[in-house]
Amino acid sequence: MFSFATTNDKRLLRFLLPSLLTLLLTSNAFAESVDILCYHRFGPTVADSMTTRTMVFEQQLARLKQDGYTIVPLATAVAGLRGEAKLPAKAVALTIDDGHRTVYSDLLPIIRRDHLPVTLFIYPSAISNADYAMTWEQIKEVMAEPGVDVQSHTYWHPNFKIEKKRLPEAEYQKLVHAQLDKSKVTLKKKLGVDTSILAWPFGIHDDELDKAAKDAGYQAALTLGDRAATAHASLFGLPRYLVVDATGVNGLSTMLRNGELQAEKNGPKL
Repeated sequence: MFSFATTNDKRLLRFLLPSLLTLLLTSNAFAESVDILCYHRFGPTVADSMTTRTMVFEQQLARLKQDGYTIVPLATAVAGLRGEAKLPAKAVALTIDDGHRTVYSDLLPIIRRDHLPVTLFIYPSAISNADYAMTWEQIKEVMAEPGVDVQSHTYWHPNFKIEKKRLPEAEYQKLVHAQLDKSKVTLKKKLGVDTSILAWPFGIHDDELDKAAKDAGYQAALTLGDRAATAHASLFGLPRYLVVDATGVNGLSTMLRNGELQAEKNGPKL
C-alpha cells in the first residue's frame, strides 16, 4: 500500500529541499575539481611547437600564486577526484610528458628552488635511447626531489587511431596491451615505481582503451581538453590543458577561467 505525503510533510519538504540541494552541490562528489596542466619541453628559446620558455613558465607559476591557485601533486588531485582526499580551492597539478632532456637541464633547477610537485609521464622506449630524451640516471636524479612522481605514457607513444586502422583486430589488441603493460613493467624495473596513472598519447582514447587501461591496473588516465577535471568525469579521461609558449601568462589565466566555467557548465544536471 502506498502512503501519500500530508500537507505538513509537503511543507517540511519545501523547507528542507533548498538545504538538501546545497548539501548535494557542496558534497565531495561534486565540489572537487582541479586544473591539470600539460607541458612538454622547456628552454631559453622556442625550439619547437611544444616548447615553453623557462622564463614564461616561471612567470606562469608566479601568476598562479597571485591568482590564488595551490599546486598539488597529481596523486593528491586524483585522490580528491575519487573522493578520497580534500582538495584546496583552485587546485592545480603540473604534468610534463615525454621525458625530454630539458626536464633535466631546464626544469630541475626550478623544481629544486620552488619545491614543485610535478608528475613526469614517461614512455620508456625513448629513455637512454633517443637523443632528445633523458637517461634513466637523469630521471632518477629528478625523482630524488620531494614531490616528483613518474607515471606511464605507454611504452613508445603510439597513435592508437592510426594503429587501429592499420592493424588487424587481434594485432591491435596485442599492441594495446603491450603498450600498457610493458610501460609499467619497465618503469618498475628501471625506477622501482608502481605506476597507477596513465597519460594517453595525443590524448586519444575510447571506451575500449579505457577498459584496457583499467584491466592493466591503472586507476586513472589523462587526456587533453581545455577544462577543469571534476569528480563526476570519467577517471580514465581526465582533461588537461595543453600549455605551450604561445599560451603565455595572461593566456593561461584566461584558459583556466574558461575551462573552469566549461567544466561547471558540463557538470551534473539535477
